[in-house]
Amino acid sequence: MLLPLVLVLALTPPTAAVTVPGAEHQQLTRLADLTTPGLLATGHTDQADWAGLTSAALPLPAAVPGIQIDGYFPDTSSTNTNHGWQHDSQFVLRLPDRWNGGLVVTGSPGVREQYANDRAISDWVLSRGYAFAATDKGNTGVQFYRDGRAIEEWNRRFTQLTIAARSVAAQRYGRPPHRTIATGISNGGYLVRWQLENRAHLYDGGVDWEGTLWTVNGPHALTFLPPALRAYPAYLAGSAAAHAEMVAAGFPAGTEFLWDYHYRYYWDLTQRIYREELDPGFDGPLEAGIPFCASGTPVCDADYSYAARRRIAGPALASIALTGKLKRPLMTVHGTYDVLLPISRDSDVYAAMTPGRLHRYYRVEQGTHVDGLVDAYPDRLRPLAPCHRSAFVALEGWLDGVAPPRSATLARPLDVATCPLS
Repeated sequence: MLLPLVLVLALTPPTAAVTVPGAEHQQLTRLADLTTPGLLATGHTDQADWAGLTSAALPLPAAVPGIQIDGYFPDTSSTNTNHGWQHDSQFVLRLPDRWNGGLVVTGSPGVREQYANDRAISDWVLSRGYAFAATDKGNTGVQFYRDGRAIEEWNRRFTQLTIAARSVAAQRYGRPPHRTIATGISNGGYLVRWQLENRAHLYDGGVDWEGTLWTVNGPHALTFLPPALRAYPAYLAGSAAAHAEMVAAGFPAGTEFLWDYHYRYYWDLTQRIYREELDPGFDGPLEAGIPFCASGTPVCDADYSYAARRRIAGPALASIALTGKLKRPLMTVHGTYDVLLPISRDSDVYAAMTPGRLHRYYRVEQGTHVDGLVDAYPDRLRPLAPCHRSAFVALEGWLDGVAPPRSATLARPLDVATCPLS
């Protein structure tokens, strides 16, 4: 159980005493509202970080007063330009005045910065009384691969922030968190999985929102994106065989209305920058390949074969690979209409790797990779944010001894602002 609020408040020391262990720089500010409406008014978030990740209908909470700490840990890279710091390994900590005794730690999805989870996760968990911490993962932007072994750093930075945030909470409230929960979207969900496999002693459990799957044997993005990049132009030209190839690659029939957007904005870029991170030698002196190259072009990422390159790329995959050997309870939600990380090539596979006693997996019918697309297709898509919240509440119950609903495929409810897990 979380600590009674009256006890926690009685133990609250002055805010000036709070120091983030290991931080090279920090700025502490008392704010009347730590949620996004207040943060936008005072300039303590960056809306560009979280644009497109939530639907317009996602409810806004009431104001949550408290303190925010912005800062960074020592690092040599400088892709993150927030605050004009030109410094990576930036973090944000939010400590509500009315604390429930818990801490939520997140890492950014994609290659976004530390404020990316503000609307989707921070608002809601703060309204429930949790302290909140988020990291930029140590490098940002589409050239993140220049940082060298960048994805390995993501895992280190998440661990670093968790340790620091637990100390900060103890300083602020007079005792350490009674409960620490890891959560995140996409690449942030991958970090949750990795932490619960490898640094489980720091957490009580986690909620994984469509986490990225990396394994040495595959499947992963470098196995399912090249076939899509090869087949999609022919599909556009009317080839039934190309359509079959798209479906075989993991992009299900019924999601065709999403393919063009993902081809233009996600598939090509994602393939090239992650391939550059994990197999930079494929294209020789080029950096992240040739955008939208036609199959047959020399060193074209549409023709990339992980099977042929495994001897070279495999060791890099091994350093970040997931094993499924969870040591703390994990809840996963993933949409069946995800056409960036197709569910059959990602969470279906990860669920088969994990111990059922520690994992609940909810396949969300008509959920896609980013909830912002729900606004464009309200009749064909549903948001995952309500399912993330339902899974989070179920995890709270699980940690208190109440078993969550069994893993299931969740049919679209009449009200998509809700997400019953059973």
